[in-house]
Amino acid sequence: MEMNPVGWFEIYVEDMERAKSFYQAVFNTTLEKIADEAKAGIEMWGFPSSMEQYGASGALAKMKDVAPGGNSTLVYFSCQNCEIEQGRVESAGGQVIHPKFSIAPHGFISMVSDTEGNMIGLHSME
Repeated sequence: MEMNPVGWFEIYVEDMERAKSFYQAVFNTTLEKIADEAKAGIEMWGFPSSMEQYGASGALAKMKDVAPGGNSTLVYFSCQNCEIEQGRVESAGGQVIHPKFSIAPHGFISMVSDTEGNMIGLHSME
């Protein structure tokens, strides 16, 4: 494999407005509508991204017959200091599962749950 193995991610949700509010509040950002295909039964809102920067981008996705939560894929969001985003989780309607802890020498992570029951990771070097 000659490139980073993850090129895109999707976080499946049941209530798009609730999920968008959570992620926009926790990461202090704005998601952009990238798909609303009523015929195909999919709605997607993308995270800000740059093809020139390191890392993968992705979107919140709502699709008929695809349920959120309880899945075995864990997405880690890169942060300057994951304690900052962790501090926004509960007021945005989520839950802190495991507060910031060291994974020395690889930095720190926090494990949180979003409003849809999806577990996500927050990673930072400080």
